[in-house]
Amino acid sequence: MANRRVLVKRRKAVRNIRKITRTMQLIATARFQAAFNRAVATKPYTEKLAELVGDLSRAAGHVDHPLLKNHDDVPRSALIVLTSDRGLAGGYNANVLRTAVAHIDQQVGSGAEVDVHMVGKKGIGFFRFLRRPVGEQTTQIGDRPRFEQVEPIANALMDRFTRGEIASAHVAYMRFYSAGVQRPAVVQLLPLTPQVEGTEGAEEQPAVGPPPVEYEFSPDPRQLLDELLPATVRARLFQAFNDAVVSEQVARMVAMKAATDAAGDMIKSLTREYNRARQTQITMELLDIVGGANALS
Repeated sequence: MANRRVLVKRRKAVRNIRKITRTMQLIATARFQAAFNRAVATKPYTEKLAELVGDLSRAAGHVDHPLLKNHDDVPRSALIVLTSDRGLAGGYNANVLRTAVAHIDQQVGSGAEVDVHMVGKKGIGFFRFLRRPVGEQTTQIGDRPRFEQVEPIANALMDRFTRGEIASAHVAYMRFYSAGVQRPAVVQLLPLTPQVEGTEGAEEQPAVGPPPVEYEFSPDPRQLLDELLPATVRARLFQAFNDAVVSEQVARMVAMKAATDAAGDMIKSLTREYNRARQTQITMELLDIVGGANALS
């Protein structure tokens, strides 16, 4: 039977840990709501921009744009991996990194080199542990990614793609569907394709939709696409950052709730063990008293 003093110290330590995990759960819940509002606010813009680009492409017919060209002869691609700077988020980072590594291995297996741009300390540490090369590293994006932080990354990708240095560009992140569903995904940013130009989750949309909107263009569609295609890449990458932040807060909220519940169960178990030890000690003391009284009689 464990010593009562040891049990009291362990129970006190677990109670302190439960206070910490409970506080972190509440913080994650508040941050999730703020991140969710930002992600929901930016998604209509991203979807409408993609819809407009699709209508312009149909109106312009065959469009010859640098962001639409395929560079099949270039054996190099780029991958942006979005992870968190902090831990205690359950399997969030592990799932994203597992998906990113699978994509890298697939590209290497097909004979292409992959330049990795890692975002987040957890991903940087993981790739350093695996001794995998990382081209660029970005940290301190924070829980509120700003467009001016994401825009240079998208511009650098588009510059490399138009110069023919890379054949494609992808982003690996935790895609947010709802508060209960988040899945790791690798989304192609470049070259832009009809599927990429569609909205997020276009494969889930019904086949029959509203008739296309007729536009009157000024200037002509080709000049508009010169502005809208780069804007589409920037918007999609920014949406990926927002989705990643929302998914991270959901994962941390769930992980901290599970830790709080586990701490509560451990406190109950330690309390039962303490009560049994205390009762055993009282019983032994009573037996000693009774035994001494019998010896004196």
